[in-house]
Amino acid sequence: MTFRTLDDAKDLSGKTALVRVDFNVPMEGGRVSDDTRLRAALPTLQRLRDAGAKVALLAHFDRPKGKVVPEMSLKPVVAPLEALLGAPVRFADDCAGEAVKAAVADLDAGGVVLLENVRFHAGEEKNDPAFAQQLAEVGDLYVNDAFSAAHRAHASTEGLARLLPAYAGESMRRELEALDAALGRPQRPVIGIVGGAKVSTKLDLLQNLVGKLDRLAIGGGMANTFLFAQGHDIGGSLAEKDMADTARAIMAEAEKQGCELLLPVDVVVAAAVSPGVQARTLKLGASLSAEDKILDAGPQTVARLTAAMDVSKTLIWNGPLGVFEVPPFDAATVAAAKHAANLAKTGVLIAVAGGGDTVAALNHAGTAEDMTFVSTAGGAFLEWMEGKPLPGVEALKA
Repeated sequence: MTFRTLDDAKDLSGKTALVRVDFNVPMEGGRVSDDTRLRAALPTLQRLRDAGAKVALLAHFDRPKGKVVPEMSLKPVVAPLEALLGAPVRFADDCAGEAVKAAVADLDAGGVVLLENVRFHAGEEKNDPAFAQQLAEVGDLYVNDAFSAAHRAHASTEGLARLLPAYAGESMRRELEALDAALGRPQRPVIGIVGGAKVSTKLDLLQNLVGKLDRLAIGGGMANTFLFAQGHDIGGSLAEKDMADTARAIMAEAEKQGCELLLPVDVVVAAAVSPGVQARTLKLGASLSAEDKILDAGPQTVARLTAAMDVSKTLIWNGPLGVFEVPPFDAATVAAAKHAANLAKTGVLIAVAGGGDTVAALNHAGTAEDMTFVSTAGGAFLEWMEGKPLPGVEALKA
């Protein structure tokens, strides 16, 4: 994967960098409640400021659908960003036009201005060339530091990159390098873990991965669909029984591609998903009652998975192995996460994980910081795992 980075940008002093960031941050009572995404942008902002560039930040917040919605203004981001940056951050009431040009012109070298929500303009999500041109008129170069928005072909993520010299920011660079190490040019053997509720929502993902991985472990509710497709009794478990033929086709393709599928060999069942409920561990093939629901993978399944990790060089993980939000059905996910984190921490395994539920599960296990890389990009991470081109990344290719 070859893409332009800030290493390729020369003589930035006095130039204006239009930087696409992900400031779609959690808010409570009009205040930023989690500044993780603001922190992620700091290395890029500091690098540009140190080079003497003026920095104009482009971002979206929520879904105003092309209209000005005061409650969706980015203005509340200014104060926390100033505190993190240790420097003043101005705010512009729009993201394009003469007033914005004037605000940027008034900045000193190294100055920062946050532009108003790009989604207040209908042309943003339509990737309207005229709107992209309006944005381009504000800057001399474009920097995309928002991998989480790279799967959208919007004016500020794709259109703008076609009009100005375009580069990946530091956060984007780190994400792309980690993903390339996980699936693009991985050290083999490569093992994947895919969990979650439904096969139907991850069909493209599974079909892509069986052609790229040496082993693939399937967990969560989707594992129940595969077990049902194999003829096993799954009681009253969540499953997409109408996807049984699809599951069998994926198993056949995995065998054809030489990808070993790791399905549960024992399961944890209970009559309800609630804390403190009586749970039992059963071997695969045991008879289940109509009330029994498979809610987690059993210890033998975990032991087989961790043994597979031990002989792998690379791990890519998306989705939990069970209903991790409700103990004791977090046991398999926590055990697997801790094992992966220990291997990653000692440098014997490149462990890359991503997706909303996955990040939450790793945080629950206390292992997120020990993984090689954890992507918080959600949809963009999933589409990349599915093998789909991401418009915001394609526009940065050298």
